Amino acid sequence: MKTVNYSSVDLLSGYLFDKQELNRKVTLSSVYDRFSETGRIGAFKHGYPEKDSIRPHYFWDSDVAKWMEGAAYSLAKHPDPTLEAKVDEIIDDIEKNQHPDGYFNIYFTVVEPEKRWSNRDWHELYCAGHLMEAAVAYSEATGKTKLLSCMEKYADYIEKVFVTDASAAFVTPGHEEIELALIRMYRHTGNKKYLDLAAFFINKRGTEDDIGRSDYNQSHIPVREQSSAVGHSVRAVYLYTGMAYLAAETGDEDLKAACKRLWNDIVNSKMYITGGLGSTCIGEAFTTPYDLPNDQAYTETCAGIGLMFFANAMLALENNAEYADVIERVLYNGVLSGLSHSGKEFFYENPLEINRSEHFRSSYGERRFPAQRRVECFGCSCCPPNINRLLSSLGNYVYGSENDTLYINQFITSELNCNGISANIKTDYPIGCNVSINARGVSRIAIRIPSWCKEFKVDKIYTEENGYAVIENSGDTVTVTLDMSPRLVWSDPKVLRNAGRVAVTRGPIVYCAEGIDNCENELHSYILSENSSFEEVMENSLVSLKVGCKKRMNGNKLYRYTRSEAIDVILKLIPYNYFANRETTDMRVWFSYE
Repeated sequence: MKTVNYSSVDLLSGYLFDKQELNRKVTLSSVYDRFSETGRIGAFKHGYPEKDSIRPHYFWDSDVAKWMEGAAYSLAKHPDPTLEAKVDEIIDDIEKNQHPDGYFNIYFTVVEPEKRWSNRDWHELYCAGHLMEAAVAYSEATGKTKLLSCMEKYADYIEKVFVTDASAAFVTPGHEEIELALIRMYRHTGNKKYLDLAAFFINKRGTEDDIGRSDYNQSHIPVREQSSAVGHSVRAVYLYTGMAYLAAETGDEDLKAACKRLWNDIVNSKMYITGGLGSTCIGEAFTTPYDLPNDQAYTETCAGIGLMFFANAMLALENNAEYADVIERVLYNGVLSGLSHSGKEFFYENPLEINRSEHFRSSYGERRFPAQRRVECFGCSCCPPNINRLLSSLGNYVYGSENDTLYINQFITSELNCNGISANIKTDYPIGCNVSINARGVSRIAIRIPSWCKEFKVDKIYTEENGYAVIENSGDTVTVTLDMSPRLVWSDPKVLRNAGRVAVTRGPIVYCAEGIDNCENELHSYILSENSSFEEVMENSLVSLKVGCKKRMNGNKLYRYTRSEAIDVILKLIPYNYFANRETTDMRVWFSYE
């Protein structure tokens, strides 16, 4: 299907609308301010090494570019002269400091210019890709083409260096991203040379010509031969998104098949219940199938966002609700957990368990992982501006169309107007269970039935196709009612860390318990069962749960020959993405089950 661009979609109300508004009113400005304080914005003026200037890092271009992209999406819907002026000032600096040959990178202009294109892991192509995405977004949003012209000049230069002259010390990027960015440039400009350059980087990856091949950056074998998601998780999903884009543009069935194999490997053996990816801090990487530790889960926010990109790209290859299901899972859980309620603090990693008793500091070392509090900015601050651009463009994920059928992929109160098709969705999802859709300009409406939904009702005659309820469109409003009852979830038995454990979900929301609401340091003692009762309570814009269950009592001996007494208790659960918004406390997603 063709997913509908955010520019044709207006979010109107509800939980995700509120998150988008928080991003527009608070988060965009907060990230800009932190980037100003840390020198990222000023670095675009290329003042280093002036007295008291801050030495830039080689990935700073990408941090600011993502923020610019997020600002562009916001400006498309909500004109803001002050915000636009901030973006324009950065663009003016880019134009002023771009090399005559088209090259642009702050670090390799003012710090080590002699090392341009000498190391694939120094993020030059990665930074270029994010600047290209920002250029496309800003051109679409404002009609201004200065940055786009700069990036077209840069792309032409990159083609000369890597394809025509082959003069760089490497062949493909160490941190993938430029592949998908070039295809976005192609789609926006219609200039096929950008599609060809993206294909060059994808086709060369992992071949004998690809210098310094490694599974860490997915260059161990050619992409069409890959079946297992390996290495740095963000790099992986950015690459896979580019591969899916290229397959859609060229009809390459081998590339599409590789994308499907990699997708299945991720969602069936390497994805957390929250949609998080990357189970270790060592390399921010995938490990082995079913290795999903909870207290050591890295699950970088950027990896979750990248998974959304990959899933949306797969929807363009195949009308299968599974992809939209995963978008929903990771958005509501593993992505929104990366942003605080205030809109100003962020998680880089998103653990599924915190046991404060196991965090210690002594004269001979410190055990600190995972992080317990969000912060406003990181040394490597890729996640905050990634949230900026994701929330500003949520409209990208709601609707799709193909062959006179309108697809409803996500349930957000919204309006669509695109190429003669108009539609609206009305719902208080994910709190309520009813979703009403009205559409004009299409013969059929296909409404996703989430895989978590045990029972559903549609008030019109329908057929089921690839996870969608398909209705012949009469112009009348169609209402779907989804069973939002809390449910217990089990892992595959091969996930050893979850043996004998269950998690709790309600609709798309994964739940967790915090020590502040229960017995601190004793969350592991709570026991759920099939007989556990659930009470739903409205709190902080979503539903919290009170669970009637058992709890093992503490004894006075370290080891004993009889089981500890279990008493009836109430366990309070909150949506996972709400954790760590109050005080530092224990947290747990998976609970003992008997």
